[in-house]
Amino acid sequence: MKKIISILILIVTGFSTINAQNTAKFEFKSELIDYGDIEKGSDGTKVFHFKNIGSEPLIIENVYSSCGCTVPTWTKAAIAPGKSGEIQVKYDTNRVGPIRRTITIYSNADEPTKAVKIKGRVLDPDEKS
Repeated sequence: MKKIISILILIVTGFSTINAQNTAKFEFKSELIDYGDIEKGSDGTKVFHFKNIGSEPLIIENVYSSCGCTVPTWTKAAIAPGKSGEIQVKYDTNRVGPIRRTITIYSNADEPTKAVKIKGRVLDPDEKS
């Protein structure tokens, strides 16, 4: 009986290892974009660049922002292994003050829910330094 249980454990472990190797996987150039100090009304568009370092095509199912002030767009087509994609975020720079937002990515990657962040500060033109 012990031999049968041991063999079953080895088989299950083997399948788990095989499945773990056949996945899509994100590799971001950076998981944080720092806008720094920017002027009110300036261009709030930035891009997260990534590569699929997995062995299967990477499919981004959806991307959400923690606030309606940040609008994400992303590569809709499957990203083949070794190929790159991007997630563009546009922050509403008419909102004066600190920028601290999370962009959540839902995909078929080995980490199916991935969070990246933006930060910075939109300067008030009426405020004197």
